[in-house]
Amino acid sequence: MNYEDRLYKAAVVGAAGKMGSGILLLTAIEMTDINLKPENRQKAYSIYAIDKSEESLKDLQNYIHVQLTKIAEKRIVKLRETYALKENLIENSQIIDQYVEDVKQTIRYSTKLESAFNCNLVFEAASENIDVKTSILSTIEENSNDTSPFYYTNTSSIPIDFLNKSANLGGRIIGFHFYNPPAIQKLVELITIEDNSHEIKSFAHKLAESLQKVVVPSNDIAGFIGNGHFMRELVYAFNNVDSLFEKMHLHESIYIYDNIIRDYLIRPMGIFQLADYVGLEVVKSILGIMSKFHEGENLKPQLLDKILGMDIKGGQYANGSQKDGFFQYKSGRIVGVLNFKTGGYVPVGDITEKCDTIIGDKPKSILAWKEVIRMKDKAEFLTTYFHDLHRESALGAKLAIEYGKNSLKIGLNLITDNIANNEHDVNTVMLTGFYHAYGPINNYFL
Repeated sequence: MNYEDRLYKAAVVGAAGKMGSGILLLTAIEMTDINLKPENRQKAYSIYAIDKSEESLKDLQNYIHVQLTKIAEKRIVKLRETYALKENLIENSQIIDQYVEDVKQTIRYSTKLESAFNCNLVFEAASENIDVKTSILSTIEENSNDTSPFYYTNTSSIPIDFLNKSANLGGRIIGFHFYNPPAIQKLVELITIEDNSHEIKSFAHKLAESLQKVVVPSNDIAGFIGNGHFMRELVYAFNNVDSLFEKMHLHESIYIYDNIIRDYLIRPMGIFQLADYVGLEVVKSILGIMSKFHEGENLKPQLLDKILGMDIKGGQYANGSQKDGFFQYKSGRIVGVLNFKTGGYVPVGDITEKCDTIIGDKPKSILAWKEVIRMKDKAEFLTTYFHDLHRESALGAKLAIEYGKNSLKIGLNLITDNIANNEHDVNTVMLTGFYHAYGPINNYFL
């Protein structure tokens, strides 16, 4: 079965989630672009958007319409060529509306998993839970009317061979890990297994190329490269906050450590803000999965259990705004820090002066991530900046250097442990998937 035939009937399971919705959007666009070719216009490409909640599917339809309109507006020059023979389409707005409608016509919304039984291709984007994913995949496989559907799982931590054997998929599953949000993020972590055929791997590369994604291969070990690095950094941060807590209030420790990682290490977010963004239940689920497959490693921080025990979960609302977690948010800005004793949030303004004094002086050459990421001479700046950082004696500089050295150690261990093939792959994941200004494997912390 060639590339276009494989895409003819597809499904996204978990389509209303923040990952599934992006996967659905990208795949529906790709199908429509194929369908609009003159030789394919008589075919009826279709993709099933499957989710358990009808209300969520209604929200999904609104999301798809809004995003398609934005994408069509950006592609108007190409779309004018596509619809050149449509004499009734004159104005840009008419062409945009037609394209949006054409893409929407490929999507079938469903609350029934049975809708996937006739599909050649299934994207699995359900919650990061071994039992849930295994149940979905095995149910589709047992009832499939197609003799050889391909399964592309968006898992960010579960070994693919484990899912393959648990659901008895005969090697027709591959790890195709989009990063959030899939419609914008360029990275796809590709995880193959020994039982994969050449066809399923070839299709994965063709799909990624068509979606204009950067592909980084990861070996089939729980957590892969992205979460393998991020989760171990997060556990390290949890442990270090505990040690800082001996000298100050816990909410002050969290605020200080998050600021140091964001500012001194020139990142878009601090580590605790990033955990809030991902969602604290998701973080716990991933760490639980990684603990199952890395039994000798302590990946169960008590502070995470404590905050979840307070029913504080982070993540995003349906409109994309940030829920409260370690921090309290207003219009996307951090305005408070969780007080674990009271369960309330301490206004940032009440602790900034004290915490800044504890952190101490910053290197004079320090710049914000937004400025650094756009630099043409970024490498030259970073060399100078980290040289200055190593010369500082303040607590903030010391903590940043310790964290940077540990980040380097984690990156190198991913190669030693055969999770990543080389330094380039580790750095590409963190640069592209996490928007870091530099990779964790560098000369700045040797």
